[in-house]
Amino acid sequence: MAYVVGLVLFALGILISVSLHEAGHMGTAKMFGMRVTRFFVGFGPTMFSFRKGETEYGVKWIPLGGFVKIAGMTPQEEEEDQTPPEEQHRVFWRKPVWQRTIVLAAGSTVHFILGFLILWIMVSFVAAPNPAFANEINTSTKITVSDCLITDASRAECSDEDPEAPAKTGGLKSGDTLIKVAGKQVAGEECRVPGTSEQLDPTSWSCAINAIRALPPGKEATFTIERDGKTLTKKVAPKTVEIKGTDGKTQEVTQVGISQQNPTVPGTVTYGPVDGVGAAVTMTGDMAVKMGEAMTRIPEKIPALWNSIFGEERDKDTPVSVVGASRLGGEMVENDLWEMFFYLLITLNFFIGVFNMLPLLPMDGGHIAIAWFEKVRSWIAKKRNKPDPGRVDYMKLMPLTYTVLAIMIGFTVLTVTADIVNPITLFN
Repeated sequence: MAYVVGLVLFALGILISVSLHEAGHMGTAKMFGMRVTRFFVGFGPTMFSFRKGETEYGVKWIPLGGFVKIAGMTPQEEEEDQTPPEEQHRVFWRKPVWQRTIVLAAGSTVHFILGFLILWIMVSFVAAPNPAFANEINTSTKITVSDCLITDASRAECSDEDPEAPAKTGGLKSGDTLIKVAGKQVAGEECRVPGTSEQLDPTSWSCAINAIRALPPGKEATFTIERDGKTLTKKVAPKTVEIKGTDGKTQEVTQVGISQQNPTVPGTVTYGPVDGVGAAVTMTGDMAVKMGEAMTRIPEKIPALWNSIFGEERDKDTPVSVVGASRLGGEMVENDLWEMFFYLLITLNFFIGVFNMLPLLPMDGGHIAIAWFEKVRSWIAKKRNKPDPGRVDYMKLMPLTYTVLAIMIGFTVLTVTADIVNPITLFN
């Protein structure tokens, strides 16, 4: 039941965000005296509607977004709308370019404000990731030594059938800091993933694990450690064991019986309403950088996304649709991870805001780019004492618009299909 509640709440959050996006367009258009004829939440057949002034407000049956109709977005639309002569000064394209820019950017601005507001509430009053915790996870190679090599992933404790841990017999102790494995520096180093020349291990600990798994089993290797401020070396002979996973499958893994020691600082902190502003700004900047990097990697994720539809394991780094995001939201609520739920909603708002500002039609960023292209082109013509070239003919841009739409629709169908037949799960 909690899963369904979370799924519905997340889907509702998306719908509210998109509706507020359209309300941003409508509000700024009305502020500048533009003629707004329709504002609807949803698509498809109309559930109900009412008219207030010159605008029809309503809800449609398919809750997948919304739209606002501003008269005369282009000269061609002004003709199609059959705008009365006395209203022509109110159509969109006749307004100053700075007003049109504000109206077009208002939707994304709403997403940024909404995302930042939720983030500020989270870091101020609920919980925010502790940077010190993340830093310790990423850089620490302090170890906990096990008594055995557990051969069944469904168990957390040793049994009689488990072999003794080589790390213990080799003299390693819990609290030691691992410095080198067989001469390979693992603490504080940018380690390369084995078999690659460029890809970095994400943390010092993963660097250490990869170095251990690359050791020949049964042959002693030198482990350099730090204990009580002193540097020591220990001989440890790793073993290859068959580990039974929770899915019943077995896998051979080279191990010595160590794990990363739990962090000494809490995973989350709260900043309060004043310091929360600065924390939210910093986190917004970090999220923007990561989002930019993720967006540039989308094309290279397409093959893995396609293959996942036909039975290959779904990579957790592949893109998700609103369907997949809602399912993840359901899992987070089911496991009482409300912080993750809201951070996912924040990320989605920031993503929609950025994506919508790309300078491509039919996105708002494309309309802004054309508006300023017209402005600059007219200014250059005036400086050269040449006739004003006038407005861009949108009909000539339709092939490009249809191409972008086709890519967007194809990508949406691909991600939705993958999220239905092979969804990303966090806890299963």
